Amino acid sequence: MAHMADIAAPNAGSHTTSDTPTLQINGIAIDATFAEAFPMKATRLVITAHTPAWAMNAAHSLTGFATSVIGCGCEAGVECTLEREQTPDGRPGVAVLLFAVSSKELAKQIERRVGQCVLTCPTTAVYRGIDPETSRAPLSDLAPLGRNLRFFGDGWQISKMLGDTRYWRVPVMDGEFVCEESAPTVKAVGGGNLILLARDMDAALAAAEAAVAAMRRLPNVIMPFPGGVVRSGSKVGSKYKGATASTNDAFCPTLTGLSPRSELSAEVGCVLEIVIDGLTEADVGAAMTAGIVAAAARGRAGGLLRISAGNYGGKLGPYHFHLQQLAAGLGGSSA
Repeated sequence: MAHMADIAAPNAGSHTTSDTPTLQINGIAIDATFAEAFPMKATRLVITAHTPAWAMNAAHSLTGFATSVIGCGCEAGVECTLEREQTPDGRPGVAVLLFAVSSKELAKQIERRVGQCVLTCPTTAVYRGIDPETSRAPLSDLAPLGRNLRFFGDGWQISKMLGDTRYWRVPVMDGEFVCEESAPTVKAVGGGNLILLARDMDAALAAAEAAVAAMRRLPNVIMPFPGGVVRSGSKVGSKYKGATASTNDAFCPTLTGLSPRSELSAEVGCVLEIVIDGLTEADVGAAMTAGIVAAAARGRAGGLLRISAGNYGGKLGPYHFHLQQLAAGLGGSSA
């Protein structure tokens, strides 16, 4: 399954309109279509530890099994690493982003994942990563962080106020676990996407890896699937009773010429998708633009043939990222 959107509305595909010329960048077609994204709730957490490796161990554990809200409850990923001067306690750190469809579900995921994956990890502490005074994303709620995790201390926990912020110190076997009382959540955007159509697997992987690497250099976004890439794009419904989603046969190369929905030409041998979640609409748009630039950099000779996107006919989400608008000014030409 590709994303939560796949169970919410009929998939309108990513058809190129017949009256709009296809834009080309380095000989690669940019379809006249749009990615359709939808509102989510999100937060950033800052995990610190005695060494960078232990901070990353906790971050990887916390963001595991978080590719899609369809079955994972949330979508999460590592945003960036942090130097000592960038963290609240002057230790090495990692920033992670978590996204969910509601404030209630996000709060549940934060408490479970921090409790099982950060509290348990040697030397770690965890802090909110969104400053309500400087956040560009609209604030939503406050999610419990240490407010409930403190009870693990069995009465030995200690509360500490620094300014207007409450921290909890929970005794553990390597010393103490420090955790802020709560974490602000913000309104966010999920479901931005790029679909890369290539001549073969090597070309598709190279384009996808380049696009993900470029996106990861930007703040406020994650690509939640393994390595940032998903191969199992899905459509709504199935021929089998009880299945809410099934393989997107329109983009399966082995079904070219067999499926009446196929959007692929005979030279397309591999299709990969990148899903992007961001704190704001602008963040998702910037990431998609960076991905287009990076994927198309090697040109058509590198094996990438088309860049498209998935949408639901505008019925699912209010955020529409038109590929040709994002690619405007990138040196493309109409064909």
